[in-house]
Amino acid sequence: MQHLDHDRLVFLALGESEAADGEATHLDTCGHCRGELETLQHVAGLGAGTQGLTDLPDPPEHVWQGIVAEIRAAEELPTLADRRPPRAGEQVAVQERPVTTARRRGRRWPGWATTAVTATAAAVIGVVGTAAVLGTGGDEPAPQPTVLASAPLAAFGATPKDASGDARVLGDNQLHLHVANLPNVPGYYEVWLIDPKTMEMFSVGTLSNGSGDALLPIPPNVDLRTYSVVDISAEQYDNNTRHSGDSLVRGTLTG
Repeated sequence: MQHLDHDRLVFLALGESEAADGEATHLDTCGHCRGELETLQHVAGLGAGTQGLTDLPDPPEHVWQGIVAEIRAAEELPTLADRRPPRAGEQVAVQERPVTTARRRGRRWPGWATTAVTATAAAVIGVVGTAAVLGTGGDEPAPQPTVLASAPLAAFGATPKDASGDARVLGDNQLHLHVANLPNVPGYYEVWLIDPKTMEMFSVGTLSNGSGDALLPIPPNVDLRTYSVVDISAEQYDNNTRHSGDSLVRGTLTG
């Protein structure tokens, strides 16, 4: 079976175009390509979810050196054909990768796209690791920030009733979220603050899981008496920054 080109899977995972009919059929029947696409989509979601981490200090230099070493090591791994030991008297030939000539819609991603996505995932791990180190130094527990407002999150619309959560606005301009039983979605979860009078809204960040905790930054100049509704929506990898209209849970901040 001829698998989809890896660069094309990266292109689809980043939401730059939709799969053609033949590609969609192949993804429905090929577990290998479908699994690789889902992994790349998860990496893209991780990159989107780190937008609020720009205020953290840079990771130590050894972290970046480790990232570069891992990427180079991955690029130098031999293929399965290269790993087969040669038979007696057999000459070892250099295997070239077949060139895919199928026409693609949109621009073609260059060969470094895989490395870029890998670096994104590694950078996320490095930054989050730095934050963890900064937050666990010393023997005494760090002081807990003040809770300025909170809201229980309940299932909205057609969302199953067991979906729930809690939102807390902390004194250090962060939104702490705890969610449980959000339905599985093909894309990702996005968090919004909404003005219920005008329905104006803005995105606070994304969640990587339908159950668990997350800490997202809130702009310090936001009036939470106006943008008082916390909303978590199901979004697609479609390069559209607007709310999808598919809200899963909602709650109103009080405090």
